[in-house]
Amino acid sequence: MSFLNGIDIPGLFNYWVAIFLMMTGFYVVISRGNLVKKIVGLNLFQISVFLLYISMSKVDGGTAPILAEGIKVYSNPLPHVLILTAIVVGVATTALGLAIVVRINEAYGTIEDTEINAIEKEMEERE
Repeated sequence: MSFLNGIDIPGLFNYWVAIFLMMTGFYVVISRGNLVKKIVGLNLFQISVFLLYISMSKVDGGTAPILAEGIKVYSNPLPHVLILTAIVVGVATTALGLAIVVRINEAYGTIEDTEINAIEKEMEERE
């Protein structure tokens, strides 16, 4: 294993995965014009944050916070509870975003942001 000033690079694999997912989601959001693809990119970004929080909350040798004899190191359950709440909120916002995309598609006949902007500009010029 490679060590860089006492840091175990392969041991930080989950952090590298979180960074990769975060940058991939960010790239999808800023590079794609399709609104559904933008929502997928936001979900990738969101999942990377979940992974990052869960990775940071792991305590080596820690057990569940149940009082028992002989156990001295416990893992904090709060980050896991917060991530469960964030997952529920994420599903709700994704559903809302997709519902808005469906409504935009009904109104404009497209879900490409450049086409929507062109239609909006054309409507403003008519007025």
